[in-house]
Amino acid sequence: MTRHESPPAPTTWSLVTAHTADRGSFCAALGEDGIREVPALCGYPGGFEALQDWASLAPGLRGYDPREAAPVRGARLLAPVRYPRTVLVSGANHRDGPAGTMGDDATRVQPFFFLKPPTTTVIGPDDPIVIPADERQKVDVEAELAVVIGRAGGDIPADRAAAHIAGYTIVNDVSARGPHRRGDAFAEPFTWDWPASKGQDTFCPTGPGVTPAWLVPDPHDLPIRLSVNGHEEQVSHTRETIQGVAELVAAVSTLIILQPGDILATGTPAGVGLRRDRFLRPGDTVEITIGHLGRLRNPVTARETPRETAHATAQGAS
Repeated sequence: MTRHESPPAPTTWSLVTAHTADRGSFCAALGEDGIREVPALCGYPGGFEALQDWASLAPGLRGYDPREAAPVRGARLLAPVRYPRTVLVSGANHRDGPAGTMGDDATRVQPFFFLKPPTTTVIGPDDPIVIPADERQKVDVEAELAVVIGRAGGDIPADRAAAHIAGYTIVNDVSARGPHRRGDAFAEPFTWDWPASKGQDTFCPTGPGVTPAWLVPDPHDLPIRLSVNGHEEQVSHTRETIQGVAELVAAVSTLIILQPGDILATGTPAGVGLRRDRFLRPGDTVEITIGHLGRLRNPVTARETPRETAHATAQGAS
């Protein structure tokens, strides 16, 4: 290499949970040319389990190059973290967010968070988003960069947040707008029904993998795009977030002790269907890309079977 040449860029890859009929679920890497073996993660059944040992695994994975690893044939991708103890989402955290343009004064507002049930909302790439048949539910989509925790901690200072982050993934914060604001609330604090809006089954697609933090030099320098049936609905950038990744990790860690595998979504930009009265329908396909983190694609289907049967079937298949 001459002094005028730049060092080669590191090969981007993400930690995924793969599944084949003969092996069951296992850790692998998703690179530019497909799924590859990760010898250092042999024996781990998925990303969640690997993240429990992330502090000891990460140093050895820094030199991993998927181009030098054996390909994995015939595998499908599951949710990369099955299943986090906690899924948190930051609300109203984009200057160009769904609520309209927000000025710089918004940085003075304390971050707002809500929860999604982890084992019933989290689905992976190509898994269907199952929406209620009732169109009054007004099911909408929200593309979000998400932080994946790799080291436990509470009351984390913002300047030490990076030490607790394993990597980043994509989250689709699927939301039912219809039942969010209840007309039958018996008191003002009960007006907003967050579980009905945000917590329905399959309402948290994630993936395709967890890109290690060292391969994401600046999480605030990533373009965001969401399309429905190939038509772009959200086009923005992570630099439009009001509270940055470190500030969000610090803020939420004052509320709960973060654990390895926890997912923290950082908010969505403008372009959601609510503003145009355009909501998901069975047969739609939603695709999200955020920088080099990969592509999260999910079809949309209608709920036709009893939920307990559908859930059992999905669990058995995975």
